[in-house]
Amino acid sequence: MTLEHRQIVSVEIAAPVATVWAHLREPRLVRRWFGWDYDGLDAEIRQIFVDEVREHHEHADGVTRRTLTWRDHDVLAVTARDDDPRRTHVTVTRRSHDGLARFDGVYDEIDEGWIAFVQQLRFALEQHPDAERVTLSALGMDAGDRRDPLLYRTGLHGVRGLPVGAHVDVTRPDGSRVGGTLVHRTEHQVGIHLHGIAESLLVLMFEPPGHRPPHGRVSAVLSTYGLDDATLAEARRRWAGWWGAVAPSAS
Repeated sequence: MTLEHRQIVSVEIAAPVATVWAHLREPRLVRRWFGWDYDGLDAEIRQIFVDEVREHHEHADGVTRRTLTWRDHDVLAVTARDDDPRRTHVTVTRRSHDGLARFDGVYDEIDEGWIAFVQQLRFALEQHPDAERVTLSALGMDAGDRRDPLLYRTGLHGVRGLPVGAHVDVTRPDGSRVGGTLVHRTEHQVGIHLHGIAESLLVLMFEPPGHRPPHGRVSAVLSTYGLDDATLAEARRRWAGWWGAVAPSAS
């Protein structure tokens, strides 16, 4: 039986194909971009990228193509041309939603996860190659009603309507400001390259009310790199002040 596939995400990464591939195959390197920090992350990485995946390699007509395929038919493909060795194309395709009972017709959490993770991979390799990551996260926050939306309280109102490449200027609840550039945008998430003490990536994911009634939910994940202990402690303090002031579930 032939399965119909959908392309979920497609990006160009300014890194050699061997480097990109290593960051998909070596658990210690996967940790630099995949997901967010929690006690079970290493076990999750091993399950997904070692135990439950098949890999395939081919080279023809000046193009190298390597793929990872999972039991649910998700496929991550890495391709590069011999005449452009410094750039690699990464795509993720997934099977059609037709006949999938777990899809509610509104929001696919796995789709959104793949989009965020591939963007995190690109950011890690282009902005912080060879650096270890620490994430700060605030997950599953109530998005609020129209009279008091969470994004207004966090200073991020309007960010969902900005085009890729636009400047983002945020005033946090404590009155401090942070600037950045919108680097990816889909129906249910945005990615912001934050500038400041250290370049970091903020991914915001929005679960709509139809999926998480009554208001929907917002999750925020900040990927930081190369912060010393004092700077990381300050980043944690500011993060808690940013999200903890408006959403008690922030962590």
